[in-house]
Amino acid sequence: MSKRFQNWAETWIEDNIIPANPDIESYDARARRLMDEMYAAAAAAKFSDSETAEERKHLAPLVLATVANDSEFDYDTFTLNYLLSLEMGDGD
Repeated sequence: MSKRFQNWAETWIEDNIIPANPDIESYDARARRLMDEMYAAAAAAKFSDSETAEERKHLAPLVLATVANDSEFDYDTFTLNYLLSLEMGDGD
């Protein structure tokens, strides 16, 4: 795996893949769409076709895992729930 492309791809994934509602688009369909977008961006970033083709099978599981990850912590919702529980006095 090309280290330069791997670093670029990991940064691209972190910057461009955010949690989404799976009811709108399935995880598989979203992962395929984002992989296409990532490789279009890679071509624009002047990575060679052979370099990106070699990495496609290695990055597909990473993109799918990132798309399907719903463990993102929503700090604002947590804070709101905490403040509401203080107001109600019952801790719920």
